[in-house]
Amino acid sequence: MIGRWVRRVAKAALLLALVPLVLTIVYNIVPPVSTLMLARWATLRPVERDWVSLNQVSPVLVRSVLASEDARFCQHMGVDLVELNNVIDDSDGLDAPRGASTITMQLAKNLFLWNGRSVIRKGLEFPLALYIDFVMSKRRQMEIYLNIAEWGPNGQFGIEAAARRAFGRGAGELSGRQAALLTVMLPNPHRRDAAKPGAGVARLAVRLQERIPREGGDLTSCLGLGG
Repeated sequence: MIGRWVRRVAKAALLLALVPLVLTIVYNIVPPVSTLMLARWATLRPVERDWVSLNQVSPVLVRSVLASEDARFCQHMGVDLVELNNVIDDSDGLDAPRGASTITMQLAKNLFLWNGRSVIRKGLEFPLALYIDFVMSKRRQMEIYLNIAEWGPNGQFGIEAAARRAFGRGAGELSGRQAALLTVMLPNPHRRDAAKPGAGVARLAVRLQERIPREGGDLTSCLGLGG
């Protein structure tokens, strides 16, 4: 009897492990949703998301997000060992600065895991990020990230919903300042508001705009962006 239950649990664990491996391949074609979006639907809370292709997003917004979240996105393989080594002495690895948590790692968390400080989550996030980077192009990773990131206090997900909520315009029509204001919302979209930026948020946006030119052309070299 015990052996039968052990085998059932092992099979269930194997099937659970296969889900993100299969879905990642499917997501190369199908627009995905995040675990947070699913959680909101399950609790009858609103979700607003309008999928847009990367071609429909202002290049300045893409550059802003990369400069802020993951400047080495085009160089690393899902996990940025350079940035991790830079923070290892100052962090236990569970709550590292966002620069050490790559866009691919954030994508793994948003698609398959959960928020919060957890050794288990981090342990799952690393191999998932490596796998995502192996089977999915950088361009598709960025496109998905921009469309599933939480970007507002009331169930706004993705850059199109964020841009329309904050500025009444589409993601392809954003100015440099608007792109920076939306980008600095990402660490905490419940407390930072691009539509009504306080002095702190405005200051962060200015600093981000100043930083983007210093990152150089390599910032988006893997994305084939125009403009």
